[in-house]
Amino acid sequence: MAISLSAPNIDPNLSHGSVGVKVAQMAKAQQEMQGEMALQLINAAMPEVPAAPVGNSGHNINTTA
Repeated sequence: MAISLSAPNIDPNLSHGSVGVKVAQMAKAQQEMQGEMALQLINAAMPEVPAAPVGNSGHNINTTA
């Protein structure tokens, strides 16, 4: 069983390399976007550092009770 298409062959377009360059550029952009998303997810998962207490409340513990 043979299948024939009336469309021109795609090989002449690929031989110029422009398609390969465009695919590489799109892959690089996709990787950069995924990297940004990963960094945002990591930063969102990090616990916030509590602020240092002001004054001395809570620093003195009464041990003679």
